[in-house]
Amino acid sequence: MKSKKLLIIAAAASVLVLALAGGGAWYFLAKQKAPTEEGEEVAVQIVEPKGPPTFMPLDNMVVNLADPGGEKVAQIGITLELADAKATEKVKMYLPAIRSGILILISQRTAEELLQREGKEQLAADILTEASRHFLADDSYVKAKPKKDADKSKKKAADKKPAEAGPVRGVLFSSFIVQ
Repeated sequence: MKSKKLLIIAAAASVLVLALAGGGAWYFLAKQKAPTEEGEEVAVQIVEPKGPPTFMPLDNMVVNLADPGGEKVAQIGITLELADAKATEKVKMYLPAIRSGILILISQRTAEELLQREGKEQLAADILTEASRHFLADDSYVKAKPKKDADKSKKKAADKKPAEAGPVRGVLFSSFIVQ
């Protein structure tokens, strides 16, 4: 009698463990696949940094702002946070184009925008997008691997997370003067 109860309890416990394991596996696998806007699925591969980030300071930039009258200027020091030390050489190849794009982005802002925290944060995000766009076609830095419609999905994944699509991981301001 006692052994029958023990056998029933053991069977119920094993069924419960199997159900929990199956539910956990389903949950884990469902989180691994991220659906896109058109119902396609993109498998996201998370790559942990291998070491401390590498920083690449750019020369200070002095830019006329888009204020009426054109009398306002900004002097901004920017440091790019790179994925690793190897990325420095890759970024240097595109540095003139990156600097030009950054200058254009800053010159489109007004002094009022840049004096607000939100304006600075938006500028940093836009600079990150600008610096990353040169590396979107380079497969060695693209983290999202689309299953269907490779070109469209790769572009959508890169547009949503530019920081994950290239060697440039972040934008830091080392100086920020608006006059």
